Amino acid sequence: VQLVESGGGLVQPGGSLRLSCAASGSIFRISAMGWSRQAPGKQRELVATIASGGSTAYVDSVKGRFTISRDNAKNTVSLQMNSLKPEDTAVYSCTADAVTQYSGPVHRYWGQGTQVTVSS
Repeated sequence: VQLVESGGGLVQPGGSLRLSCAASGSIFRISAMGWSRQAPGKQRELVATIASGGSTAYVDSVKGRFTISRDNAKNTVSLQMNSLKPEDTAVYSCTADAVTQYSGPVHRYWGQGTQVTVSS
C-alpha cells in the first residue's frame, strides 16, 4: 500500500492550505485514515483521524481550524487547514489503517510526508 501526499507549502499566518493523500496498491479495505505531524525537535502527534463511517477526531490544538474528510471510493483523505499559525509548521504525513486481503491483519501505512511552513 502506497500513500502519496500533496498540497504542502509556505503560507502566511492566518492563511489556509489543503493537504490531500491518495492510497493505492493491494487494498482490500481501509478503516481509519488520518494525518499526523512532526515539528523539528518535537514528538510526532496525531492531528486528525476519520473512520470509514465518517466520524472524526482532532487534537485540541487544531479543533475549529482543521477539517478532515475522505472519499472511500477513491481511497483518499484530505485535511483542510484554516487560520494557520506558526506553531502548525511541521512535516505532515497521512496514515491509513488497511487490510490487504480478506481476514488479514490491519496494518498502519504512512505517507512520505509533506512540509507545511507557516511564516510571514
